Amino acid sequence: MAAYYAWIKTVHVTAVAVSLLLFLLRGWWAVTGSPRAASVWARRVPHYNDAVLLAAGLALAAILHQYPLVDAWLTAKLAGLLAHIGLGWIAVRGPGSRPVRAAAWAASIAAFGYVAAVALTRDPSPWA
Repeated sequence: MAAYYAWIKTVHVTAVAVSLLLFLLRGWWAVTGSPRAASVWARRVPHYNDAVLLAAGLALAAILHQYPLVDAWLTAKLAGLLAHIGLGWIAVRGPGSRPVRAAAWAASIAAFGYVAAVALTRDPSPWA
């Protein structure tokens, strides 16, 4: 399994980049009221990409023998991911006015940045 580490990490990082780009696009459409946000591909493709992202992340955790709720940095990464997902839901699909959705979108992007910083530093306080 360790022989596949570099390949799996590349898949994971690529899926992270695709996820961010799709979220930025869907969020912009949602905030501006574009009908494109409701298109079939905009609702389905991110889920497929996120499934690849999650599978690669789980494989990396297994290879590294580091797990959420055991290793602090992965616990922080998981908490940030849950915040990103919740805020992202409010931004893209949730109830609320445009200003509320825009604020949730910005906060979700900040949570994404936190998750990325934790991943890069393997430290739950990446800016400390």
